[in-house]
Amino acid sequence: MAQAGNSNTITRNYLDSLLIETRYMNSTNPDTTFTLYGETFASPIMTAALSHLTQIAEGGMAEGIARGALDAGCVMWYGAAEEEEIQMLADTGVRLIEIIKPYTNRDIIYKKIRHAESLGLMAVGIDIDHPFANDGSPDIVDGEELKALTTAELEEIVKSTRLPLITKGVLSLYDADISLQAGVKGMVLSHHNNRIEYAIPPVYLLPEVCKLAGDVPVFVDGMIQTGMDAFKALALGAKGVCIGRPLMAAYTKDKENGVSAYLKNARDELAKAMAYTGCTDLGKMDPSVIHVVK
Repeated sequence: MAQAGNSNTITRNYLDSLLIETRYMNSTNPDTTFTLYGETFASPIMTAALSHLTQIAEGGMAEGIARGALDAGCVMWYGAAEEEEIQMLADTGVRLIEIIKPYTNRDIIYKKIRHAESLGLMAVGIDIDHPFANDGSPDIVDGEELKALTTAELEEIVKSTRLPLITKGVLSLYDADISLQAGVKGMVLSHHNNRIEYAIPPVYLLPEVCKLAGDVPVFVDGMIQTGMDAFKALALGAKGVCIGRPLMAAYTKDKENGVSAYLKNARDELAKAMAYTGCTDLGKMDPSVIHVVK
């Protein structure tokens, strides 16, 4: 992962370049309570939209991550999966957001949205950054070709569902503006685990996108690994953050409690950073506590 141009490395280095100033006077014990789309959770730290977990490892990794998120009081995001897998996750009781690929056969998108509605999921989203393979040709997922959305298509998808519709993979003001004009109810800043080299770190773009988005929530993934990483993103305007691969490792290490423990520890790390900076609840996050090392 250390090769030049690796977007994960670039993002990690940028996150580590962000320093915080402390503000102890008049601070109090922090409240990490998080409200999203009318529902309340223990923390704004959520799982990333991982895909095909039942194929990656046997032994219930997908269900294990779902139960860990539920126990920690967190939202679970999930990516490409069959209907049976999404049903299994929903049956755990975790509040779930499903991210759908931009299938060339747009009927598949609408079918998946209808299924999400039938399960009472919290929201759905579209992976706008996954239409192309490494050579620029259409990518193929689960035997289905993918294709970039047009503005008109995104508008129709937003209008088609009563669920909040989120665009995932936004990494420019261009895509953010189109998403907002289409009426989305959320955006995820992400480079999809180094899908394109030399990508802008999502956190770098946060302040500009949040200014453009106004009241529309902006989320971040990409090398968010700790509560301190979460704090930096939240202070810069993110509504919530998503942790991915570290949760897979936590599950592998401790199938019973690993995911829950990881998320709870990250929440405690976030609370510490909030207390030390006077950002005592999520409505009082202050970007001026963040400083960039030049």
